[in-house]
Amino acid sequence: MKQKFNQGGRPPKLNPAAYRYVVRFDAAENGVFLSLFEKSGAVNKATFIKSVLLGKPFKVFVMDGNTREFIDRLSSLNARYRTLAIDYDIIVKTLRENFTEKKAMKALYRLEQATIEMVKINREIVALAGEFDERWLQKSR
Repeated sequence: MKQKFNQGGRPPKLNPAAYRYVVRFDAAENGVFLSLFEKSGAVNKATFIKSVLLGKPFKVFVMDGNTREFIDRLSSLNARYRTLAIDYDIIVKTLRENFTEKKAMKALYRLEQATIEMVKINREIVALAGEFDERWLQKSR
């Protein structure tokens, strides 16, 4: 019986990648290769080359300026919505804790105005999303 002693170190891989190949590009080919690599969004150049050579699908991400503008507008609307919601919560908490009826009615009026503004912002968000969907559906056709 042969005993296996722990020799330490990293355990061997089940399927080691031991075969290596070298490819050399001139300046023009390198420019094309780098532009394809950037468009693919691959983690590193080796995985990109493997996916292209072995026919594995790879993703190409394209940034659209309109999409970026939509995301910026939507995040600003969401930020306004969040601040109003926080104000809403603070007013409700304050009302419950320590106000007389007269002061509570005044605060309720402000709360009502904040609620109306939240509804307006919510409608803007829905309209913006609908507008984006219309543009996106037209581009995809």
